Amino acid sequence: MPNRKSKSSNCPVCGNVQTPDFRPFCSKGCRDRDLLKWLGEGYKVPGPPVHDMDEKSRKNEVDSDL
Repeated sequence: MPNRKSKSSNCPVCGNVQTPDFRPFCSKGCRDRDLLKWLGEGYKVPGPPVHDMDEKSRKNEVDSDL
């Protein structure tokens, strides 16, 4: 049977060896850094551009709710 070990056995954040407790990361620190990067929009998924409303439209929309 062929070896099914993942090609990437290193932490995707720092490159150190993965640990079973934090797989695919090497530590809690790298796991947390990766999560913060997702939350801070450091990672982006490609897609069509989103057209935001201009500032004036947003203000009018907020004011109309009052």
